[in-house]
Amino acid sequence: MKVAISTDNNAVSAHFGRCPSFTIIEIKENEIVSKEVIDNPGHHPGFLPQFLAEKNVEAIIAGGMGHRAQDLFSDQNIKTILGIEGTIDTVVNELIKGALKGGESLCSPGAGKGYGLDKTECTHSNADGEEQGCHHEEENKIETSQKICISSEGESLEANVDPRFGRCSYFIFINPATLMFEALENPYKNSTGGAGIQAGQFVADKKIDAVLTGNVGPNASKTLEAAGITVICNVSGTISQAVDQYKKGILKPTSGPSVESHFGIKT
Repeated sequence: MKVAISTDNNAVSAHFGRCPSFTIIEIKENEIVSKEVIDNPGHHPGFLPQFLAEKNVEAIIAGGMGHRAQDLFSDQNIKTILGIEGTIDTVVNELIKGALKGGESLCSPGAGKGYGLDKTECTHSNADGEEQGCHHEEENKIETSQKICISSEGESLEANVDPRFGRCSYFIFINPATLMFEALENPYKNSTGGAGIQAGQFVADKKIDAVLTGNVGPNASKTLEAAGITVICNVSGTISQAVDQYKKGILKPTSGPSVESHFGIKT
């Protein structure tokens, strides 16, 4: 099995979402076959469960975790083991021996100062025994049905944005609030003509609010505009970076096509 442990200075972090790093360990026949420490890539609501699922993690070990995050891990079929303290080596040895026992989350939403209905603060002891607050961003109940489409070179959030729209490799349909997404191969990527119109109609049928891409031609631009879809061009980097920029309002809508017809045809 493969487990991820929220890590802080070689010990289990008291809080899942804000831990500095994750230790990912693969165990086969009661032996550790691989161990990797990765920096925490961020804790936007819904992102970490998807991120760790893509790394084939089957269980997450942490001191504490919000209820919303627990539900999202459950949706990914990832077991949560909470209430854990101690060094990483000690915890892993107990796991291998079958002696690791989970308990109540060390972070109790609502135990500390309140931050309205959408946020709570929990308190737990840090390494020096002092109480500290940690905001449960995983607890945010962001009510939105917004969905955007991003042209992508691959099927994951770490794939790069495809500079082509009509002939991109994949379309990523994603809710920017929860980061829940669906990757679909572009059925028109090899079309010799009309790819922009067909791709535009294809994504419009998904009832999206905006398209993020590198470039869009005149036919696709007209199709998307007619469907009332906001188009944002000159987007680059990974899909997750593009979504983050979109949420922060860094990306601005584009007016009209950014390239001429037949852009992206391989010759």
